[in-house]
Amino acid sequence: MVREKVKVSTSTRTRQWKCVESRTDSKRLYYGRFILSPLMKGQADTIGIAMRRALLGELEGTCITRAKSEKIPHEYSTIVGIQESVHEILMNLKEIVLRGNLYGTRNAFICAKGPGYVTAQDIILPPSVEIVDNTQHVASLTEPIDLCIGLQIERNRGYGIKTPKNFHDGSYPIDAVFMPVRNANHSIHCYGNDNEKQEIPSTLAF
Repeated sequence: MVREKVKVSTSTRTRQWKCVESRTDSKRLYYGRFILSPLMKGQADTIGIAMRRALLGELEGTCITRAKSEKIPHEYSTIVGIQESVHEILMNLKEIVLRGNLYGTRNAFICAKGPGYVTAQDIILPPSVEIVDNTQHVASLTEPIDLCIGLQIERNRGYGIKTPKNFHDGSYPIDAVFMPVRNANHSIHCYGNDNEKQEIPSTLAF
C-alpha cells in the first residue's frame, strides 16, 4: 500500500492532481485516493460531484451478458451431476470480472468434464478479453459429465438488466454490471485564511 501525507503549496495557482493513497485489497478490488488543489471556495464540490457521476456512469466495462445451452430446459432447473442449479450457475457467471477493449459482442464458451470444479479459468475467451480473477467459481461437477455453455460478452456502461421475454432456445440473459468503478465518493478540506479560503476535493474510488 502506498500512502502519502497531503501537502498543499500556496505558492502557486496551478491545479495539480496527486495520488495520496493506493492499495490492492484483492485481485478484484483496488482502492485509490486522489486530491486536486488549489481550488476556490465552491469549486471543489462541483468537481467532486461531476467526477463521481463520470466514474460511476460513463466508464465502460466488459461483462458476460448471455449464456446458452440447449440441454437446459429453464433457468430454475437442475442438471444431474451438477451440484448447483442453473440459476446459481448464472449468478456465478455474473460475478466474473473481465477486462477488454472489444467493440460490439463476442462469443466465448466453457467446455469442462467432471467430476471436478469449473472456474473462470475454464472459459475460452476471444483474444481481446482477459479474466481478472481466474479462481471465480462457476459450478461443481459431481459425475463424469460434460458441461458446455456458450457465452456472449459485451462492452458497455452502467447496468444491463435482463428481461423475461429474452429467454428462448436455451439462451439466458444475465444482468450485467459494466461499471469498473463500483463506489466513488469525495470529501472537501479547506485551508488558508478566512479572507482567501481554498479547497481540496479528495476523491475516493473503489
